[in-house]
Amino acid sequence: MRGFGILLLLVVTLGLSACAPKTKFLKYRGPEVTQVQVHKTDRKMYLFHHDKVLKSYDIALGFAPDGHKQFEGDGKTPEGQYFISHKNPNSQFHLSLGISYPNEADIAFAEAQGKSPGGDIFIHGGPNGKIRSRDWTWGCVALTDNEMEVVYSMVNPGTPIFILP
Repeated sequence: MRGFGILLLLVVTLGLSACAPKTKFLKYRGPEVTQVQVHKTDRKMYLFHHDKVLKSYDIALGFAPDGHKQFEGDGKTPEGQYFISHKNPNSQFHLSLGISYPNEADIAFAEAQGKSPGGDIFIHGGPNGKIRSRDWTWGCVALTDNEMEVVYSMVNPGTPIFILP
């Protein structure tokens, strides 16, 4: 009888743990991500520890991805050197990492044209958990939600990001 009680307790415990909600906040204990590279033409993003690639991802970009972002609403993903500005755990796109666009040069160029440079450029998850199509954002870098959970756990604010054509 005692063996049956232990077995029943084990079954109930395993059953309850299977019902526990999955968290989107993963723990990462590997090498520090020292830089992020986005290769727009190849639609790839790489996480580096110094000169070693830790992870690579297929990405979606802004709906008009060719060239550097210049103005609000142009659908382009910026190009150049920026940094991860902050983590947003409450993003409308699952999770997101802020990119420090616009910088001083971006602002000066847009203002000289009498326009706004835009902002709110992020690396983020996809709507409904997946990337909808090749390029659909307003200038952000998009991953699937599962991929974004891993990236969010690995990349810290202050990390340099190089966005290449």
